[in-house]
Amino acid sequence: MMEFIEWLASTSSSVALRESLYLYPWIESAHVLFIAIFFGTLLFVDLRLSGYVFKELSITEMNKKVLPLTIIGFILMCLTGFLLFYAIPIRNYQNLFFRIKIILMIIAGLNAYYFHRTMNRESKTWDKDSHIPFVMKFSAVSSLLLWSLVIISGRMIAYNWFDCDRQPQSEIINFLTSCIVETELYESLDGI
Repeated sequence: MMEFIEWLASTSSSVALRESLYLYPWIESAHVLFIAIFFGTLLFVDLRLSGYVFKELSITEMNKKVLPLTIIGFILMCLTGFLLFYAIPIRNYQNLFFRIKIILMIIAGLNAYYFHRTMNRESKTWDKDSHIPFVMKFSAVSSLLLWSLVIISGRMIAYNWFDCDRQPQSEIINFLTSCIVETELYESLDGI
């Protein structure tokens, strides 16, 4: 996998994006904007389905109005996130927080799949008697928690606490970040 990441970093588009004076910051700003659109609209849906707020709103009607914005925000957030990864692929690939973010996104995606599959089947009955099952409330709260953790871990990517060039580090950190460490070099430095 590392060979592919190194090749990706050497492509002319990746280098141009990485070295661009304005494009990279614009993409970064757009990424934050699309995160706000995605999470802001998701917040409405999840808070409504948790049963604590917006109780007078119809779930079906709210989803018709809010869900398209959530999907657009998600797609654009992922697109700009991919471009940010593409600009600095080696550092991102070996970043512990990036890996945590990807794992959390997969879990949040599975939760969203379950959530929407169940909601599409049963939301009309919830609109009538306004009783939302506990499992769906739990899924809504889990969604908020998971996406919040995705945003936090994404923000932590900027910090280089566990970068491969910060050696020596524990073996578990080097393993989790796929760092290749030449131990003889660091053992000889310890003797100095």
